[in-house]
Amino acid sequence: MDIKKLLYNLPEVKRPAEKKLSFNVKLKWTLIILLAFFVLANIPLYGLGKNSLERFEYLATILGTDFGSIISLGIGPIVMASIILQLLVGSGLINIDTNTSEGKKLFQGIQKIGVFIFILFEAGVYVFMGGLQPIAPSFTGILILQLILGGLAIVFMDEVTTKWGLGSGTSLFIVAGVAWRIVAGLFQFITPSAGVGAAQTNCLIHFTGENSVQCSGKVLVILQSIANSGQGDPTAIISAAAAILTTALIFLVVVWAQNLKVEIPLSYERIRGYSVKWPLQFFYASVIPVILVAALVANLQLFGGLLQNWLGHPTILGNYQEGRAISGFGFWISSTNVLDSIINGSLSTIQIFQALTNMLFFMIFSAIFAVLWVKTSGMDESSQAKKILASGLQIPGFRKDERVLESILRRYIMPLTVMGGLAIGALSSMADFLGALTSGTAILLAVMITYQLYQNIAQQHAMDMHPTLRKVMGG
Repeated sequence: MDIKKLLYNLPEVKRPAEKKLSFNVKLKWTLIILLAFFVLANIPLYGLGKNSLERFEYLATILGTDFGSIISLGIGPIVMASIILQLLVGSGLINIDTNTSEGKKLFQGIQKIGVFIFILFEAGVYVFMGGLQPIAPSFTGILILQLILGGLAIVFMDEVTTKWGLGSGTSLFIVAGVAWRIVAGLFQFITPSAGVGAAQTNCLIHFTGENSVQCSGKVLVILQSIANSGQGDPTAIISAAAAILTTALIFLVVVWAQNLKVEIPLSYERIRGYSVKWPLQFFYASVIPVILVAALVANLQLFGGLLQNWLGHPTILGNYQEGRAISGFGFWISSTNVLDSIINGSLSTIQIFQALTNMLFFMIFSAIFAVLWVKTSGMDESSQAKKILASGLQIPGFRKDERVLESILRRYIMPLTVMGGLAIGALSSMADFLGALTSGTAILLAVMITYQLYQNIAQQHAMDMHPTLRKVMGG
């Protein structure tokens, strides 16, 4: 009983007193949290010496962080705690009925305890395993304390966004990181010179001529070649154009897939002749499954590299060089840029097998996490049936009975959950091995999150304009 009281009274951001916040209020808090995220991402850790996590920069986008900053932990603790708890609840090892208000409070309380534990654990791992090394042993405690405070800041910023803003904080942080890296991938003109600690060069200063410096931004690479009378490297130009076109293609495919849905016709019990359609999206579990899988892979890669760095030799998680696995489990679940290898004429058989194992891993675990998420988040057929009946709706031609409605919804919800999980896993993996301006998975997440954010904004605006729609939309 005392444990339940503790779980129910953990520190949290209180929900607003109003049942429904206006769009302007939600937008204000979303922008405040977004600004705070960028500010924290640019505050370096005090007392930090060597930053070995810089080589894992490609994982930073998935974890919603910037290694070396005060928020180096990112959303890692939140996601890992969510994964473990969902697996425990889904397997029946922990019996929690998330369909009841008490069950939801208990689930959220246990999850928050798990997040706090992972913050402490990951902060210690990052420092003691040499990922973030202090300038002197006396700064070890200070470094860990900063990481803990940054991790707590991310947790409460996520809560503020979820309860007061638009969407969730974890999604917002991923989108912010992806947007920043896409802009940099297109227009970055600061090119690091070879060698550790070498100075960085502004390629715009040496844009043309015999001594021109190669830009890193894909748009600037193409423009630089044109400015030099087409004397640039043709392979580099094709690769840059392919990255831009791939990114655009991913955007279009994901937006198209987001519009796939099954619509169940419903009618009002008290208003004859007036009907609505209850949409069930093809990606029924939304982006959550692929966020969980991508974060799981990122954490496994990160801990594999840190473990090797700590022990001084490779482990079962893989052999890591320059932050990337070249063998072992970490290698087979990581992505590879197949399209770029085809352009450069360096495609190997092992790359094809690596791409296939990566796709299978993402598809299987996305489907698993989709099912677990639907069962633990109140999106199952039972919860949906209650929501429909509470809105005064029913399926024409069927009697108004929760069990009947639940049996009909069961035909659609679980198949959509599994197929949507498999599809989003496949899309995520394909986005990675086709290559893009940043991680393909990150771009996929950003597009889906942004599209859903747009839908939420449109729905919120419609409800503000027509308050009577709130009941229909479940508000």
